[in-house]
Amino acid sequence: MTTGSPAEGVSADSVSARMPSRAVKLLSALFYGTCSFLIVLVNKALLTTYGFPSPIFLGIGQMAATIMILYVSKLNQIIHFPDFDKKIPVKLFPLPLLYVGNHISGLSSTSKLSLPMFTVLRKFTIPLTLLLETIILGKQYSWDIVASVFAIILGAFIAAGSDLAFNLEGYIFVFLNDIFTAANGVYTKQKMDPKELGKYGVLFYNACFMIVPTLIISISTGDFQQAIEFNQWKNVLFIIQFLLSCFLGFLLMYATVLCSYYNSALTTAVVGAIKNVSVAYIGMLVGGDYIFSVLNFIGLNICMVGGLRYSFLTLSGHLKPKQPVDIENLPLDLKS
Repeated sequence: MTTGSPAEGVSADSVSARMPSRAVKLLSALFYGTCSFLIVLVNKALLTTYGFPSPIFLGIGQMAATIMILYVSKLNQIIHFPDFDKKIPVKLFPLPLLYVGNHISGLSSTSKLSLPMFTVLRKFTIPLTLLLETIILGKQYSWDIVASVFAIILGAFIAAGSDLAFNLEGYIFVFLNDIFTAANGVYTKQKMDPKELGKYGVLFYNACFMIVPTLIISISTGDFQQAIEFNQWKNVLFIIQFLLSCFLGFLLMYATVLCSYYNSALTTAVVGAIKNVSVAYIGMLVGGDYIFSVLNFIGLNICMVGGLRYSFLTLSGHLKPKQPVDIENLPLDLKS
């Protein structure tokens, strides 16, 4: 991050006045939380209730939906992003690798864990994001923010320690998902320069670059063949939910970028944590795969308290990274 005085002709007051409003930040966070909430429920139904055996194939469907929606929107001049050139892969790296790793590990862990334990273990995305933002983006957060983050992790430890339905493979996938999600969020924030690829360019070229390698992985592992031979393709309700998952996959990717663009990667991770606890509460009542224990329930509530505390600090203006405004890295539409 750059330091020193604001750029010539740009006052600190004018920059502050033209920063995204609190309403825009809040709405983008709510949009992300809603999309993330819905896609977990739909994917859980597909992979568990219907027993769809091919999480990688589902990820391919979500990438294909992203490519088609963005390309058609670009053709109709609804959105704009640069045409392909040989510099784009360099500009994007390592996002495509993180993108596909996030998809595959997330879908695989969803199918192997109960909803409450999946959402609890996803909390470890938050400290990883905080760490990576400090290292990669040079941000520093107050002790109040750090304490809120570690309250969420404490709750996760308590809840995970009482998991009576332990699944080692599921735990490995969800921790990989945490790492990929944190790295993807931080690097996406770094790459969203409107003068370069912008929000839509990052989404479109990520999906374009990774759909073919992911398809190869799906075929080589037998995932693709299992998807083709699945016996529910004549079931209209299953097809509707599969297509809904693909569309929600696009919406979630867009909402994630939007929330990180107007807020921060850490805020996006915490919003996801609050959403996940609400999903966990629902999972206690529906789904049939939650085994109740007192420690697990206490851990979930500690996670929620930590998440709500972070949200309060953020919305009340106490989240103050300890560096001056970086004029060069402001979104283009916020510069004078």
